[in-house]
Amino acid sequence: MNISEILHFFDMSFAVITKDLQKELKSNLPQFRFLLKKSEATAYSKITEVGFEVGRKYNIKLIVNFPHRGKINDFDSYGTQDLSIIVDQTKTNFPIQRSIIKAKAKEMFGDVKAEDAYMYEGKEGVKIFFEKGRIDILPHSLHIWCKFSEKVTEYCNWLLENVYQLKKDVSSVPNSK
Repeated sequence: MNISEILHFFDMSFAVITKDLQKELKSNLPQFRFLLKKSEATAYSKITEVGFEVGRKYNIKLIVNFPHRGKINDFDSYGTQDLSIIVDQTKTNFPIQRSIIKAKAKEMFGDVKAEDAYMYEGKEGVKIFFEKGRIDILPHSLHIWCKFSEKVTEYCNWLLENVYQLKKDVSSVPNSK
């Protein structure tokens, strides 16, 4: 591996993960189109499988969502919106204060609605509402229900680093040949 490949290997940013996901989804697009002609459920299953494979590289679970009827036929949107990232199902609290997560959203997006959510049984969460969509931030997972604009990507990069503390372990670097 050269230094660029090594640095990329350690990059756990939202931008890198979603770019990788988009590349894999695009390379499988002919198969998805074929499967969609037969069965939407089979196509969705295959899309989910690709998301899981990409997520496995980053030690997370990636789920490509299609929240609206017919959305699965919008091939250009694959991996560019409506994504769930499951980091650690056992976590119920954030490593930082919710107020910091909300303040960062307001700093980056300006006039957005940021509020506490899922506050029951010792659990916590934050929802960020946009004109067209929202981001649900839970201690164990991140759900992006909007297009990945530059600002959304930048905010999700910040979340993965500061809230989910995603970093690759040095012991996982592949041997260079």
